Amino acid sequence: MAPPRAAKRPKLEGSSSSAHAGASQRGEDDYVPGNIVEIELCNFMTYDRLVCRPGPRLNLVVGPNGSGKSSLVCAIALALAADPAILGRASSVRAFVKRGEDSGHVKLSLRGDAPGRDICITRKIDTNNKSEWLLDGATVPKKDIIDVIKKFNIQINNLTQFLPQDRVCEFAKLTPIQLLEETEKAVGDPNLPVQHRLLIERSKELRVLEVTVKQKEQTLNNLKALNAEQEKDVERVRQRDTLLKKAELMKKKLPWLKYDMKKLEFIKVQEEEKSFKMNMEAAAKIWQDAKAPIEELKKEKMTHASSTKKITNQINQNTNKHREVTDEEGQLSARLKTTFDDIEDLKRQERSRQQRISNARDALAAAEKELQDLQPYEPPRAEMAQLTDKIAQTTCGIHELKLRRNDKERQLAQEKENLRKCSDRLKQMESKNNKLLQALERTGADKISEAYYWVQDNKNMFRAEVYGPVLLEVNIQNKTHAAYLENHVPNYVWKSFITQDASDRDLLVRQLKHYGIPVLNCVNNSYRCEPLNITREMEQLGIKSRLDQEFEAPPAVKNVLITQASVDQSYIGTDQADQRADDVVKLGISDLWTPRNHYRWSRSRYGGHVSANVDSVYPSRLFMCDLNISDIERLRSENDALKKKVEGMEEALRELQKDQRKLEDEEAEIRKEKETIIDKVRFHKKRREEIQRRVDIKRRTLEDISQEEDVESSTRKLTDQLAKLNDQRFRAVIKLKSLLVEAVALKWSSAEKNMAFIELDTKIWEMEKDVKKFEKDAVHAAKGYENCKRITQEHRQVLLKAKQYAESISVITEDLAKEFEKMPSTVEELEGAIQDTESEANSMLFLNQNVLQEYQNRQREIDSISTKLEDDKVECERCCSEIETTKGKWLPTLRLLVLKINDTFSRNFQEMAVAGEVSLDEHGLDFSQYGILIKVKFRQTGQLQVLSAHHQSGGERSVSTILYLVSLQDLTNCPFRVVDEINQGMDPVNERKMFQQLVRAASQLNTPQCFLLTPKLLPDLEYSDACSILNIMNGPWIEKPAQAWSAGDCWRKVMSVEAGN
Repeated sequence: MAPPRAAKRPKLEGSSSSAHAGASQRGEDDYVPGNIVEIELCNFMTYDRLVCRPGPRLNLVVGPNGSGKSSLVCAIALALAADPAILGRASSVRAFVKRGEDSGHVKLSLRGDAPGRDICITRKIDTNNKSEWLLDGATVPKKDIIDVIKKFNIQINNLTQFLPQDRVCEFAKLTPIQLLEETEKAVGDPNLPVQHRLLIERSKELRVLEVTVKQKEQTLNNLKALNAEQEKDVERVRQRDTLLKKAELMKKKLPWLKYDMKKLEFIKVQEEEKSFKMNMEAAAKIWQDAKAPIEELKKEKMTHASSTKKITNQINQNTNKHREVTDEEGQLSARLKTTFDDIEDLKRQERSRQQRISNARDALAAAEKELQDLQPYEPPRAEMAQLTDKIAQTTCGIHELKLRRNDKERQLAQEKENLRKCSDRLKQMESKNNKLLQALERTGADKISEAYYWVQDNKNMFRAEVYGPVLLEVNIQNKTHAAYLENHVPNYVWKSFITQDASDRDLLVRQLKHYGIPVLNCVNNSYRCEPLNITREMEQLGIKSRLDQEFEAPPAVKNVLITQASVDQSYIGTDQADQRADDVVKLGISDLWTPRNHYRWSRSRYGGHVSANVDSVYPSRLFMCDLNISDIERLRSENDALKKKVEGMEEALRELQKDQRKLEDEEAEIRKEKETIIDKVRFHKKRREEIQRRVDIKRRTLEDISQEEDVESSTRKLTDQLAKLNDQRFRAVIKLKSLLVEAVALKWSSAEKNMAFIELDTKIWEMEKDVKKFEKDAVHAAKGYENCKRITQEHRQVLLKAKQYAESISVITEDLAKEFEKMPSTVEELEGAIQDTESEANSMLFLNQNVLQEYQNRQREIDSISTKLEDDKVECERCCSEIETTKGKWLPTLRLLVLKINDTFSRNFQEMAVAGEVSLDEHGLDFSQYGILIKVKFRQTGQLQVLSAHHQSGGERSVSTILYLVSLQDLTNCPFRVVDEINQGMDPVNERKMFQQLVRAASQLNTPQCFLLTPKLLPDLEYSDACSILNIMNGPWIEKPAQAWSAGDCWRKVMSVEAGN
């Protein structure tokens, strides 16, 4: 498109002081902060690229339907961070990218606070549903864009500011409460909606507080009444508690009295322990004095024992040496004897070696002679070759027979398979499924049977169950209903196969492609159809059932029939329904089957009128079909012929098997004869090899014997060894003699030491007899002391436990000691007093044992409720005060605002119609029910009616809506307002008046920028300088006319450019 023209709108002059005050922020080019200065689109909806500069006042966006007017509205909303859902077109931004493109962007330039400075907001979108935000060319988060929008008080979801085409009806549906909320946001004091929300919250809080105060006061009175009734019983309970406390106090003294008794017993036992200890120490001293001389004798005894031990060790060492020398002399004697024996053995071995050499030579000569006498054996090679040829010929014959037999077996298997298929086909021809398959073939599905049998034979290839054709899966009993179902469902569905897995679908599509059979995939079997509910009105009109209830099918099949043919929306009626078909459509039924006709109703999307289509009911051709007898007879003849052929082939196969067995037997005989000859040749060869091996062994044995060691040299070595052994034996005997002399001297010394040791041992024994008596006395005294000490420890433990028990019952304080002095001082008297006190307390009986606890709990509850009640009353007064304060600020301002809107609305409405007013619907302190009522009348004889879809037509509502928006112009604090095709449905007179109102409002200095989108404008309308007309010319041949138009050329030149295209 051509580049946009710069705005040439002069700044309007005003005369009123209020107008000048409202326009104080307008710049030289008449724009105010927040106005849209420029819009740029790229790959957005229907646009490749668009750049336009709207005017600062009223902008009329004109263009035929579908040219892209509403696309401009969508672009403004999305660039200002609006949710796509508020546009009513799509739920995600990817739907706004132009078809065939991957991404696009929207760029919006807003007039800034400083003169000559514009704020540029860019939103980049793509088909992955992602958005990127730019503020003045820098990437920013979405929050920064929202902050800019809030700064200028731009509210995209406020229908009084932004009214797209698809939400015009929503504005008419706004309740008075919602209309008040939207108006507060759009015009007047920005604190109004905040104050309104605060009043709603505080009024709800006040109602809750008032109910709470009332409930607490009632509860408090009830509790006080109950406590007053129980005061006498409570007093008796307290007297009883006093007696029980006294008894408990006496019980506390009882353990301490018992503790004092135990303490006296403990002191007595301690004195006895000291006496026993003194006796034990005296006996121990006498015993120790008697043991001293014995210890001296024992030390002398130990000295003699040590000397005796040294001599004994020397004797043992002498004995060990004597044993070693004796062993050495014995070993030398044995070695001498062994050497003499070895010499004799050598002489015997020499005689034996000569004899073995002679025997080995004789054995070698005999073996060589046997080898020379053995005659050579020649194998019968000619006979072996002849037998080999016979075996080869027989093997070839067997191989040929096997080949012929395998061919016969393959042919037989093929014929049996053909026979099985023919039999199965014959059975299927006579079955119900076959009837239905033949019926489908007659409708044009020539290969449906082949496809069906392929699926049945290859079910193991699929992940989930595969159904089809659909006609075979449906079971319907009623012939009439079968006709309904067959005529209702498209023909392609009946011959379709149904899969439940995407991979199964792809596999089946590839396999059935050459059959020309459709495949449907059912992902979710959990279909949810509305339950059958035949109302009384339906029964009166003759409607008795619904089509999806009259047949049975697997869930996947039924789901396909519901989704593809909507059988759950088709009802079945009687002849009575046929006669009253005009009344059936009033029940919301769009499809009806009767015995004679099929009715279908549809509602226009535009005018809303209902049109009907009536067809005759044709009898069923698929469900009610007969067998083809000629095909069955043909299959039977073919089946008999195949049976005879199979029998003949089996007989021929048996003859071949007999011939093969005969040849195999002949081959076995020939092989046996050949093996006999081979065994004989092997025997002769093995015998010659064995004799040759014996000759070699005998020769090696003779060589080994001849190489053995010479006997004379071995004899000389043994003689030298004898001389050395005799010399060693002589030296050992001399050493043995010296050891015997030393042993005798040591024995004499040991005997003297032993005699002295025995004398000392006798003296010690006599003295120890006297010491044992003193030891016995000392041990007896120690046992007496230990026993007394144990008794003392036991009394100490008993005393400690008594004290711990008494302390666990009570710790004696100064006050408690004074109380104890008033009580009896003996255990018996104290126990009697406790028993008397408890008896007196137990004599006081009560019907309710928990009366005191209930009284005290209730008293605590009374105190708690009283405190909370006072707090709630204070909070209630504070809430009332806050409501009155806020209401004093909010309600007068709101009344004044509504009064201003009403003045403008009434004045404008009188010019357009008859009368209209805007009023505030007040509800006291129920601020959530406050609302704005728009009342209008379009006829002199009528009364003012609240604006709604029930009282006014579409055109009347459009007039009222646009006039209400115009009434907000002078009061608004938003920078711009968008209204899309609000003039549709108006008559020409009202549309002309409405346009003049818009032009007049736009000419005021304090009115915001306004965008009015319309597909057409009436001729001869009056325009002012405040109006800017933006013509949408969008299409494949519009580039050159757009360039001429943008250059400011006349309309004639634009038309000539179009004619040239």
